[in-house]
Amino acid sequence: MINGGISIIGGGNMGGALARGLVAGGLAAADLTIIEVDAAKRAVLAAQFPGSRVAGEVLACSNAVIAVKPADAEAATRAAVEAGAKTVLSIAAGVTLAKLAAAAGSGVDVIRAMPNTPALVGEAASGFALGSGCGAEAEAFAAEVLGSVGLAVRVEESLLDAVTGLTGSGPAYLFFVAEAMIAAGVAEGLPAGTAEALVRQLFVGAGRLLAESPDSPTRLRENVTSPNGTTAAGLAALSAAGGREAFFAAVRTATARSAELGA
Repeated sequence: MINGGISIIGGGNMGGALARGLVAGGLAAADLTIIEVDAAKRAVLAAQFPGSRVAGEVLACSNAVIAVKPADAEAATRAAVEAGAKTVLSIAAGVTLAKLAAAAGSGVDVIRAMPNTPALVGEAASGFALGSGCGAEAEAFAAEVLGSVGLAVRVEESLLDAVTGLTGSGPAYLFFVAEAMIAAGVAEGLPAGTAEALVRQLFVGAGRLLAESPDSPTRLRENVTSPNGTTAAGLAALSAAGGREAFFAAVRTATARSAELGA
């Protein structure tokens, strides 16, 4: 359990998701502080997290999560450290460990992370990188915070752009596929509502099978692909249309854009 409680600076979607995950994971309400400058949002957060502190400015803290816009991340880091934080985890996209360390000053553990939007339903895929000087305690802190909303994997900072291109942007790729499949079903004569219901459940069922089966994705694909059958024909059409290459291009391009934004 996190020692000294935790302050989440930024009560937007991701900050709120982390707060919910931590509380669901056993963090006492009294050990949670949420900092949100918008008064209307503060009122909503106070109702969602009874017993926790919800404030408009940074209060005394030992650990902080920076969940603000990237342009505000360094200022939020400085404010957290001035309030006593010795561990700071930032989920602000593109804000490097070097920038966080410069804002924090000496004697503070800084961590950079990239969760994704399925954190909103407790199913995030997050990568995180530790700043120089971070030890086992900082790593455990990051794993607990990010693990409260899904999977958390430690990587070197040089790989966080790839994490961004793969899983940070990845939900949008899957939603794009869902849109395309719904449209394809409609083109084949299905009512739009029926096509959408079927595709939504397709993603739920296939995702659960992928998560729970001991088989690899390759094996799962092979299991549903009978020789000369309908799936084989469909996969051949996908390959001919450059389906696999399109995903390579999406991840590669998003990774490169992430690196540009962090430069």
